[in-house]
Amino acid sequence: MESDERELYSVGEVAERLGLHVRTVRNYVRDGRLKAVRIGKQYRISRADFEALTSTPDGADGAGPAADGIPRGRHVEVSSIVQIESVSPESASRLSTLVTASVQAVRDTPDALRIQLVYDKERARLKIVILGGAADTAAVLNLLDDVLGPGNDLLPTEGWESDRA
Repeated sequence: MESDERELYSVGEVAERLGLHVRTVRNYVRDGRLKAVRIGKQYRISRADFEALTSTPDGADGAGPAADGIPRGRHVEVSSIVQIESVSPESASRLSTLVTASVQAVRDTPDALRIQLVYDKERARLKIVILGGAADTAAVLNLLDDVLGPGNDLLPTEGWESDRA
């Protein structure tokens, strides 16, 4: 980028500064997490809105504590992809309902988890994409570990695969 004094940034420039993919920044704009103005076919992000997203007002780097001793400007977001093989459509539906319901319970927080579940019927594979804070993501991963662990019959491993052929 040319100058930190510019007032408007492109989605690509914001993505570069944050170390994110352009699609992620566009999703932030679409979800309302990042304010942007549409100019023609492209979005532009003001410096103030960029700083509001990163919690770094007045160009501060956010690395040190504020006057009250509380660190400012840190935002941690975790992205996880869980892939579960040999899943029947019924089991995928039950697991999807469980995960979605557990995430809905904390939907009203500013850093609410975003979950996407994709079931590939041909490969009998369920993919769960989790985006959000570290603690909330860990809670979902722990839930999945508990539900899918040994001794749980949510995902039967015998019988249904022969029905696919």
